[in-house]
Amino acid sequence: MPIYMDRHDVSETVTAENVAQLHQADLKIQHQFGCRGLTYWFDEKRKTAFCLIEAPDAKAIQKMHNQAHGQVPHRVIEVDASIVESFLGRIEDPEKAQNTALNIINDPAFRTIMVIALQRLSLIQNDAAQFKSSLHNYNNAVLKLLKVYEGQLVKQSENHFLVSFKSVSNAVHAAFDIQALLKEGSYDINKDKIFLKIALSAGVPVTEKKLIFEDSIKLAERMCTIIKGEIIISSEVKELYNSENSNALSEKESIFFLTQTDENFLTLLMDYTEAIWSNTNLKVDDFSKPVGYSKSQLYRKIIFLTGKSPNTFIKDYRLNEALILLNKNSGNVSETAYLTGFSSPSYFSKCFQKRYGHTPSDYLPGKAG
Repeated sequence: MPIYMDRHDVSETVTAENVAQLHQADLKIQHQFGCRGLTYWFDEKRKTAFCLIEAPDAKAIQKMHNQAHGQVPHRVIEVDASIVESFLGRIEDPEKAQNTALNIINDPAFRTIMVIALQRLSLIQNDAAQFKSSLHNYNNAVLKLLKVYEGQLVKQSENHFLVSFKSVSNAVHAAFDIQALLKEGSYDINKDKIFLKIALSAGVPVTEKKLIFEDSIKLAERMCTIIKGEIIISSEVKELYNSENSNALSEKESIFFLTQTDENFLTLLMDYTEAIWSNTNLKVDDFSKPVGYSKSQLYRKIIFLTGKSPNTFIKDYRLNEALILLNKNSGNVSETAYLTGFSSPSYFSKCFQKRYGHTPSDYLPGKAG
């Protein structure tokens, strides 16, 4: 049977004991609806509860909750048990809660989400083996650091990490150490070869989106993609870190802090960009209405967040998408140019070489080292 996670937004008067009582009421009648409650999380501070339930469908969960206590969830999404465990560390009741009569669990599902992106800036044709070895060693060192800071690895590839932290302080300290690690000794692979970006956002597993932690992950991914700086920190992460530590986070050359206004703008900007970026006729003026900014405001905001003009932002976004396609060997140079919104293959090749130091054809099968 599929597994679902639901979200309950409860009143200020609800306690962990109240939620435990509601959970026990579910367990008493769950068999009537073909359900099996696996565990739950409760956040006393944010007054949210999340239940993990095996069920024939979402409607069965709604009916079970309604009959058991009337507290119908505000949202239900289907999840993968292994993904839930990767983000939240468990898919069953914590051991310390299992031997109590009421089985009270006061364990928030709120997490700090880290995205680490390593962008390869050149093909490294002459020293490919040495580069790959250094990158492999660096990635292993990153994994060791994540364990030290109790980060839960959710997903990893050669150039990308997705990590979940229960502690916002651990997440921030891990980001600083991962940044420093790249510039140390045998891991010194940064010069003209790899550009590191680390983004930290935070949130809960179930929102109005379809996937677990989708809002937080999407924000962190977008921060990595377009915001200037090596470490980018969301407004909520900064606020939580400063509330937990006597030494507040401060501006540094490679660190960028977003405000809530910045995040709202980023969401509107990227929602529109992702929908329209491949349109050859796209103009900067087209962005003003979707993001609610005048042309001059839009220009200043994009410069502030990305360090680029709006035209350069659009062009670089397309080039990044082109690089992804070429690395996947998806089509020839001309096909890639038109797929990514460039008016001609020659102009595309010129822009590509200027940005990456190689022609697009260098990335075709048999060309790269």
